[in-house]
Amino acid sequence: MIHFDNDLSPEGLENKLKYFWELSAAKIDALESCWRPDQGAPVFTVQGKYATRGWTEWTQGFQFGSALLQFDATGDVRFLQMGREKTRLSMSSHLTHMGVHDHGFNNISTYGNLWRLLQEGRIQASPGEEDYCEVALKCSGAVQARRWTRLADNGGFIYSFNGPHSLFADTIRSLRSLAIAHLLGQTLLEEQDERVSLLERLVQHARATARYSVYYGEGRDSYDEHGRVAHESIFNPNNGVYRCPNTQQGYSPFTTWTRGLAWIMLGFAEELEFLTVCSDSELIALAGRDSIESIMLSAAKAASDYYIKNTPTDGIPYWDTGAPGLAKLGNYLDKPADPFNPHEPVDSSAAAIAAQGLLRLGHYLNRDGANSEGERYWRAGLRVFETLLSKPYLSTDSTHQGLILHSVYHRPKGWDYIPSGSSIPQGESSMWGDYHAREVALYLHRIIRKEPYYTFFGKGFN
Repeated sequence: MIHFDNDLSPEGLENKLKYFWELSAAKIDALESCWRPDQGAPVFTVQGKYATRGWTEWTQGFQFGSALLQFDATGDVRFLQMGREKTRLSMSSHLTHMGVHDHGFNNISTYGNLWRLLQEGRIQASPGEEDYCEVALKCSGAVQARRWTRLADNGGFIYSFNGPHSLFADTIRSLRSLAIAHLLGQTLLEEQDERVSLLERLVQHARATARYSVYYGEGRDSYDEHGRVAHESIFNPNNGVYRCPNTQQGYSPFTTWTRGLAWIMLGFAEELEFLTVCSDSELIALAGRDSIESIMLSAAKAASDYYIKNTPTDGIPYWDTGAPGLAKLGNYLDKPADPFNPHEPVDSSAAAIAAQGLLRLGHYLNRDGANSEGERYWRAGLRVFETLLSKPYLSTDSTHQGLILHSVYHRPKGWDYIPSGSSIPQGESSMWGDYHAREVALYLHRIIRKEPYYTFFGKGFN
């Protein structure tokens, strides 16, 4: 399990963060200098160069959003101009993309970051910029909420690109698109002008995810371990009845794909923060604040506990906690992860996502004073990110376009590059891993500088 350093603090990472942002700037520039728009979205690196992978264009927002995060942390207006221009030229098609569950990735990373910077007073709007960002975010939230499967218990969920039967753990982070659209006063208009609350759909999706994607050690099946996460949950779309767990990118339905686990950790922690800016009156009709927060907090804590328990001492997980080759690694949980082992790859992108989830959950629990649970999650988050800020994970090679090394995309399909002489993927980066490392770096950067607390929805939570 993860070993904590009780003396580690955000301030203790300040010099490493400074170096991180220097490397980050160079990586963004390297990709920008050679990437052509007609190539589509960069997804992961192959021998150090970013490449595409046709599935869905879910990573383009991370490409342009990275420039906006770079500006946020460093004040370098060149990156603000880059992020603004690329968002304007390339992201509009994602706003009305009816076929994906990825609006919280693409559109919150671009239009959402711009809108947040405007709300925080960090930038001055160009003519019409705030209006077009708000219209974009309203549209995105409503489109995402329309992708809806009704459940037998009158709840529902945003279904994945696999179809109406499929609930993905990943989608908990797309609730950000519904959250911001709701804050902006948007509703979804269904047939015959039926008005649908985006907040209601957000809460219903969160409930479904907490109930079906997360396990609590309550005997749900023979593999029910507290905090385990199913990547995909399958339903009968004709009557909304749950059928079984499944996975697309993990090893099996009854093991835990660690990036799916990390999405749960971060998604629920962020939505708990979002609920603090919602009024009691609007939550009463959805069963009330206490009920909603209890469900979200239980899911966030269970998943975070599982991550801490089932991750090596340095905080970097292997790609799936049940991957068969782990048995050949001996007591792998009692030592740092080994990205160069011959049996199973680690996934640094899961670590980057999980680090932010742990930090946000710890901060949330500590907001009214020190809390032993909160401190545990906070320390774990710092430990994970401290590891990512150093070799062999931080990419210091100027010829490599990636920022965080040893990321894995789709192990079952064999999409990840395996270098000569190795039997597993290693040494490569991903757009989502690099972006989420920048997010958690910005999160800590603001805390160190005592700047406004960084949330996807801007001002209002401390």
